[in-house]
Amino acid sequence: MGAAGVVILAALIITSVATIAVIPVETLQEWNNPKSWISYPKAAVPAWTNAVLPQKIPEHMMLDDPAVSERAVAVDGAAGTVATTTHEFAVDYEYDDFPSDFIYSFSAEYAGSPLLEASVDRPDGSTVLLLSKALPYLAADREGTEGRADSGGGGAVHSERVFSTDSTMRKNIAMQAHSIYRYDTSGASTEDVLFSDATDGSVLQGLYTFRVTVSSLEGFDMLESRLVVGGKAFGIMGTDELRRDLAIGLLWGTPLALFIGITVAVASVVAGLLYGVYAGYRGKKTDEAMMRFNDVIYALPALPFLIILSVTVSNSILLMVGFLAMFGWVGVAKVARSMSLQIKTRGYVDAAETMGQSRSKIITRHIVPQLLPYAFASIAISVPAAITTEAGLSFLGLGDPSFPTWGQILHDANTFGAAARGLWWWMVPPGVMIAITGLAFVFIGNALDSIVNPRLRRH
Repeated sequence: MGAAGVVILAALIITSVATIAVIPVETLQEWNNPKSWISYPKAAVPAWTNAVLPQKIPEHMMLDDPAVSERAVAVDGAAGTVATTTHEFAVDYEYDDFPSDFIYSFSAEYAGSPLLEASVDRPDGSTVLLLSKALPYLAADREGTEGRADSGGGGAVHSERVFSTDSTMRKNIAMQAHSIYRYDTSGASTEDVLFSDATDGSVLQGLYTFRVTVSSLEGFDMLESRLVVGGKAFGIMGTDELRRDLAIGLLWGTPLALFIGITVAVASVVAGLLYGVYAGYRGKKTDEAMMRFNDVIYALPALPFLIILSVTVSNSILLMVGFLAMFGWVGVAKVARSMSLQIKTRGYVDAAETMGQSRSKIITRHIVPQLLPYAFASIAISVPAAITTEAGLSFLGLGDPSFPTWGQILHDANTFGAAARGLWWWMVPPGVMIAITGLAFVFIGNALDSIVNPRLRRH
């Protein structure tokens, strides 16, 4: 049992280290920033479900490496040339349902007002013009690049997102529908029309080429170009209602859970151990007063007090760790006190007192080391309680919303009705991770307890 717990704990530690090393901390800081997740799908199932389902669900595609071509064409009677930049995105669409949407985003530096045209070459050979518009006018850099189409942008930077719900795009497709499609496309969304068979409106599978062409007379430099074809399946763990990648939340939840559990367990066990040992060693009125205070803290309902403190003081994750440690030491103190009463009667303690050693040295050198095996077992057993308590507070909405703890993920799932909507990938993984982490420490704690407790030791 102890070996199994150590193996699970080692896997959790390796996952935590890999998460901190691979996933940028900025991703954790942007967990609740909607702008950071706008390119991700909403409530998408894990991508691996396509391997077990009979129908292939459209996978979410984020393409940011287009094929780029540039050319310059001289214009008769004009002072300069027209520079044309073309970005092409190839989409191999082999799914049994339509995409949810598509988004084209770009960031460019230019001068003047370039013309942007977007079109799609469909697998059946037809071409659909999506958009043709002039970009907002930007002033040229008069110190050296004005009027030079081959010198880069020479102006300010403009960023824009074009969504499939754009009204101009819908009008352009409607105007071409009569010459391409042989079914009634009125009322259908842009993505449904674009990815449908021209004869019956079913899904048209094959290679789609999205082409974006920008023509400029005064200079143009594309800094970033990205096409997002919205799907209903994404990643290893899918996404939630706020488009966040749940795999990132689950991975970051691992070091957070270990930090909360181990910190609370170590702090509460150390405080309880020292408190109980000191009370038992001093005895008499000191012991009585300290144990009565311990009884008062022990009698307080921990969860209601934690709820009140989270609401009135703060729901910071660091303060929550402190609150959990405040209520976690009392049980350890009682056991440490009873063990201290037995140890202080032994001969080596009497000898140390006779030699004039101070009370602090006697406690730290002769009593506390005898309790270390019990302390290690108590730490291992206390970790699951701290993790589940934090998860419970977060599930009630009293946790720190800026961190993707497993309890916070379950709270968001409950808020958006994941259970009623059948979004199992949002609820099951964090619950399983809480159970596995708790099980690892329970295994280790029980194994240590059977080793240090003579009554449980197997011969």
